[in-house]
Amino acid sequence: MTATLTDADLLRAAVDHVRTHDTAALLRALLPGLDGVELRAITDRCRFAHTALLVFPSGPDALRRTLADSGLTVREAPQPSTVVRQRLASRHRLDAAGLDVGILRPSVTGLDGERRVVELFALTVPEGSELAELASHERALQHEAHLGFEVDRPDPLVLRGLCAVLARHGARADGGGYNPHEDGTVFYFEAPADSKAGYRRIELYAPGDHRDLLADHLARHRAEQPAEALLRLLTGAWTTQALAAFAELGVPEAMDEHTGRTAEQLAQAVDADPDTLLSLLRYLTMLGAVLRDGAGFRLSPSGALLRADAPGSLRPLALLYAGPFYRSFARLSDTVRTGRVAFDELYGENHFDHFARDPELAELFDRSMAASTRMFDPLPSHPVVRAAAAASRPDAPRTVVDLAGGTGELLARLLTAHPGLHGVLLERPRVAAAARQFFDATGCGPRAACRSGDFADVPADGDVYVLSRVLHDWEDDRCREILRHLADAMPAHADLLIVERVLPDDGSPSLATAWDLHMRCNVGGRERTAAHFARLLADAGLELVDRSPLPLDAFVLQARKSDPRSGI
Repeated sequence: MTATLTDADLLRAAVDHVRTHDTAALLRALLPGLDGVELRAITDRCRFAHTALLVFPSGPDALRRTLADSGLTVREAPQPSTVVRQRLASRHRLDAAGLDVGILRPSVTGLDGERRVVELFALTVPEGSELAELASHERALQHEAHLGFEVDRPDPLVLRGLCAVLARHGARADGGGYNPHEDGTVFYFEAPADSKAGYRRIELYAPGDHRDLLADHLARHRAEQPAEALLRLLTGAWTTQALAAFAELGVPEAMDEHTGRTAEQLAQAVDADPDTLLSLLRYLTMLGAVLRDGAGFRLSPSGALLRADAPGSLRPLALLYAGPFYRSFARLSDTVRTGRVAFDELYGENHFDHFARDPELAELFDRSMAASTRMFDPLPSHPVVRAAAAASRPDAPRTVVDLAGGTGELLARLLTAHPGLHGVLLERPRVAAAARQFFDATGCGPRAACRSGDFADVPADGDVYVLSRVLHDWEDDRCREILRHLADAMPAHADLLIVERVLPDDGSPSLATAWDLHMRCNVGGRERTAAHFARLLADAGLELVDRSPLPLDAFVLQARKSDPRSGI
């Protein structure tokens, strides 16, 4: 029968390991498939810093004796270990507050002359403590034993690259965390199955706060835990409502991105119940919309986008998705079963008519459309737009026609970027009036005409036609009709730019996949592949000639009238 190793046995083994290994040799043992280029890239950016283990002393004196038995001395007091304490609490379903876990780092000089440390996690387990069973379990399985590599000069690109190399060679995400006591971020991995290093876990330690990257790492870890991953998916509705409540109550406006405020201070500012607001803030911290700051909370960059006055604010989308569309999405199974639009079935009319009857909803919808305009950022530099601007003259200005262009956000961008261009926006009367005000406010009013009408009223004097986020509202037959109106009105030299999300052909992740379901359930339209768009264009006498990616998983598709001589 094999004797159970004591803490002193395990510590002596760790000291010997730190003393006898260097960075390059250890990486080759951990990741046997590493080639020379990858090995050099890693060793240039990180170094073997420590071997770690978890011990269970009965108190401070017992810990000092264990260290002395291994020839180690530590003068500093242990620092709290936030990450390991949380991992132990999660693994054994205990309250983390009842686990006294500290970190000590006695130094060891390697045979290569490098100074390294043994990272010693110490959970105090007094004689007769109910934690004795936990200690026995952890000592046998060594969940927290690992090899630690510290990243020099960490930045997001370097950290992503290092994580990608580890994953490519079989290392799997295994949790991590941010330790505010040390201002350091930890990324844990399970070692590959063919590792020969003798330790099952790897740590990347990056000085500083890298919680944005950590969130991606933890998401990969959760994805490998099927039950937990499914539970998180099932609570997605809670996420939508939590973000919307956060925005609706005006909490983001009461917060700061740099200085934390307590839940009590925020509750007073927004007239909310302090305890319940604290619960909401904890949940939003888990989502990454809010960050802990001592005893308080501050906004993350994503949470700041829920401020009403933030550039590119997503507050309108949060309220819309948690409001009328949320209620109709609850009938998704009916849409899947019948193909009918759940929104129309619930409200008795399509969403355009429903919103038009309610001025507040109509304004919210218009603002929600403007919330995603970051996808428009590259369009003023599109070759078609630049060519039109270059050919424009004061006595013969080139014209951009924006069909169903909402309140004019995209057209105003094009006209502002190119002062020689003129524009025409075609919209419903109420929206056209709002666009008129927007054009005047942005300074391009004299060059922008607003016309009321529908797709049968396409102006025939344009040089560039724009159809942004329109076709996904409709089924194929209506799309063909819209495109035929365009083809009939467009001069032979004109170009058509279509802005839409495009479904990937290979099934790769894309926002278009989620929006396809949304459009079918709430609008009656759909998202499409590039090949599908090409067929619709061909049916209308148009030809797809190019497509370019845009932010937010969108694309701009360029089309022209088909050349009759080509046989198309």
